[in-house]
Amino acid sequence: MLELDGVGFGYSRQAWVFRDVTFRVLPGTATAVLGPNGSGKTTLVRCAAGLLEPAEGTVRRADGAGYVPQAHGSAFGYSALDMVLMGRARQVGIFRTPGAADRAAALDAMEKVGVEGLRNRRFPTLSGGEQQLVLIARAIATGCPMLVLDEPATGLDLKNQVRVLSLLRGLMADGMAMLLSTHHPDHALSLADSAVLLGRGGAKTGPAEELLTDAALTALYGVPVRTLPYSDGGTTRRTVVVPFGEVLPGAS
Repeated sequence: MLELDGVGFGYSRQAWVFRDVTFRVLPGTATAVLGPNGSGKTTLVRCAAGLLEPAEGTVRRADGAGYVPQAHGSAFGYSALDMVLMGRARQVGIFRTPGAADRAAALDAMEKVGVEGLRNRRFPTLSGGEQQLVLIARAIATGCPMLVLDEPATGLDLKNQVRVLSLLRGLMADGMAMLLSTHHPDHALSLADSAVLLGRGGAKTGPAEELLTDAALTALYGVPVRTLPYSDGGTTRRTVVVPFGEVLPGAS
């Protein structure tokens, strides 16, 4: 379980990125963080993962979290398998090398994500989407009961976006908790139980189905947003439609 209570982060007391963010992520559920560029989504998920210290408030994690950053390449020529094996660092310990069990866990994670065929490829030679999938496999290989993902669909084509969303749903069904930031409200509507909206009016949290309304998304992004229902395997979900070319007055 992950719990944030009154969390705020700022580079000075006069320049808060966000304040008073409170929510919980329970096993088997997902919470999506949405907002325009510069609203603090990455900062918030990094605080949740323990990579940044909030200026105020408390972050509680029942156990460790596997963290998936946005893929930005690597200057080092590690193989894809070596990158995933790095997720086993907590189990391996200092001054030890990964053993057979660690290698098996890494290969199993790569198979789950569908990138086992890339295991011998050098990470810098992979496409941005392939790198993102390898980073997701690395987080799964940690064996942690929670994933914290910063824009997990970065660089992915439609087929791989579907693959990742299906994978995350499957992991949730197995009891894993998830916190993810996303620029795709339709991904949040498809996956998340709860949502956090970061915008000019501060942070809003609540059930995704209730919070991600046409009016709320229009105000958040400064463009007219409509959501339309569709059937997904017998479940009614909503997807987002935006008329490109129209920006509301006063939007940044």
